[in-house]
Amino acid sequence: MASLPRTLPASWYCSSPLYQLERRAVFMKAWYLLGPVTRFHVVGEKVDYEIAQVKLTVIRNSEKARDVKVYDTSTGLEQKSYLSITGLLFATISDEAPEFHEYFPDLEVVIDNVDFTKLPYRHGIKYEGRFNWKTMVDGYQECLHCQYTHPSFATLYPTTFYTVYNHKNFSQHVADPNNYKVDDGLFLYFFPNCTLSVYGGGLHSFRVCPSEDPGVTRMEFDYYHSQSGEKFNEYLKFTRQVSMEDYELCEIAQQNLEKGIYAEGILNPVKESGVAFYQQRVLELVCEQHAKDTERREHKPSTTSESDNHVVTSALVDPASS
Repeated sequence: MASLPRTLPASWYCSSPLYQLERRAVFMKAWYLLGPVTRFHVVGEKVDYEIAQVKLTVIRNSEKARDVKVYDTSTGLEQKSYLSITGLLFATISDEAPEFHEYFPDLEVVIDNVDFTKLPYRHGIKYEGRFNWKTMVDGYQECLHCQYTHPSFATLYPTTFYTVYNHKNFSQHVADPNNYKVDDGLFLYFFPNCTLSVYGGGLHSFRVCPSEDPGVTRMEFDYYHSQSGEKFNEYLKFTRQVSMEDYELCEIAQQNLEKGIYAEGILNPVKESGVAFYQQRVLELVCEQHAKDTERREHKPSTTSESDNHVVTSALVDPASS
């Protein structure tokens, strides 16, 4: 009998040394959804982003909608980016990231069925949350809580047959596989910290941006809709209600993690397959990075004290206690 998947330890949600490992192992090697090209509708306007303490600037250079470039804000150098056929802009924050199609080999089959250039940008919101970035992703990657926490959402998209399909570096959520509509019920998670949801005549995406404090995350939301005025306001009110319900859950969950109320547990292999998928990816990448860091140190003259070395090598086990 196969063993059941286990969660990451609570210490991984509360440790600064562990986040620095995640930053090198996960964030510097990933691709990020910045949004549809309609986000960059003003020629010459700078749109700023910050992911894992790396700042990016996006500029539309001409009247051509696809003439969009991404730059490292601090150096001014152009950053590697990719604009899909249907108008979604992705970018990296480091040269360590692989090529787009190596990172997302089967993504375009999913996103090429929606014309994202038809949804104008309407609104953006940013605010901090007192929780680790993974606390929010944990909640997004399962819908066991949806029936009770998001009653308005569950009414429109019943969760009885809710299914998560995991691919290389992204997940697709489908409320009902037997009644799937690509333009009304497309929910995507892009590893490690971006999402995209198409429903109700609009699109919204959010980025879960980690700070150097493992217990603080900046949430960034962008909203797009085919209509303005009252229709958009109704859509925004609905999506914001769902987002705030998740926000409140995450802050409570983080408090429990930091107090030691929860340490580690077992995941439902069917209903929480999305959580197991992304957490396993984090675990693999962090362990690989830790092994590389250890090998690199062993081939260099020692410049740290024995106690300093202990902090680094024990980071994967219980960094909060070191």
